[in-house]
Amino acid sequence: MIPAPVGGTGPALEARVWSVPLRTRFRGIDVRDGVLVRGPAGWGEFSPFWDYDDAESRRWWAAAVEAAVEGWPAPLRSSVPVNVTVPAVDAERAHAIVSASGCRTAKVKVAEPGQSPADDLARVEAVRDALGPAGAIRVDANAAWDVDTAVARIGELDRVGLEYVEQPCATLEQLVALRRRIDVRIAADEVVRRSADPLRVDLREACDVVVLKVQPLGGVRAALRVADAHGLPCVVSSALESSVGIAAGVALAAALPELPFACGLATVALFADDVTSSPLLPVDGALPVVRPEPDRLAEAAADADTDARWRARLDAVRA
Repeated sequence: MIPAPVGGTGPALEARVWSVPLRTRFRGIDVRDGVLVRGPAGWGEFSPFWDYDDAESRRWWAAAVEAAVEGWPAPLRSSVPVNVTVPAVDAERAHAIVSASGCRTAKVKVAEPGQSPADDLARVEAVRDALGPAGAIRVDANAAWDVDTAVARIGELDRVGLEYVEQPCATLEQLVALRRRIDVRIAADEVVRRSADPLRVDLREACDVVVLKVQPLGGVRAALRVADAHGLPCVVSSALESSVGIAAGVALAAALPELPFACGLATVALFADDVTSSPLLPVDGALPVVRPEPDRLAEAAADADTDARWRARLDAVRA
């Protein structure tokens, strides 16, 4: 389809809709899609999940515009350490994913609907075996547990030694209560990025680590302001973007004054294809600070229905 200009004020931006299958079902989807926009500073990505309404999706649009029009702050480092992401797969597959990744940190999805605590434990035990005793393991429950369940589950999973547990419960109040009952660090994700004002979320007593995601927070500069406002150690993570979107996460991680943890930016490995012939995949557990050129847009082009659906969404978000 012929690229269409978008953007009211400021320079017009070329928009291209992409769609790529995933290797493994993740976050309840089998195909990831979105829009790439090109402006004077390069390419940006707009790819809010379909359960995000127009109001919340406007931050994602702001991140795309920043990338395409302004670019990003100067980096403080030339590469960023990353973790391998392990979906809710069986233990054998989890072991293989970690072994092939070259990463020394693994983020493991747990609390998947339809799976049991035994499935989670088998998965993290397989990951520990693949990493060896020196590797770091973090788990992500995506706010699935109440406090009592979280205490029990984290106690079981911590047999392998956990670096932290990401968003085990849904609310700030639950995180505060949980943190008083466990010794494992808590990382806050959804309670920050889905807040009406991520700068003003009261994280006191609720967590030890803040997860930063560029698109949901409105761009690299907005995410840096969130990091500064909370004054806690930060982990930069992806929103399951193409390599163009991941480059924004790498830019954020590269611009943070301190980077004490490996970042969750190696998720292009979950894609069966990408918009670029130079995908951002880790080498020796790190990603370079680069901006890949999306030279495979023709191969990754969405079908006509998906294209129309995304262009309608762009119109709604920019209204």
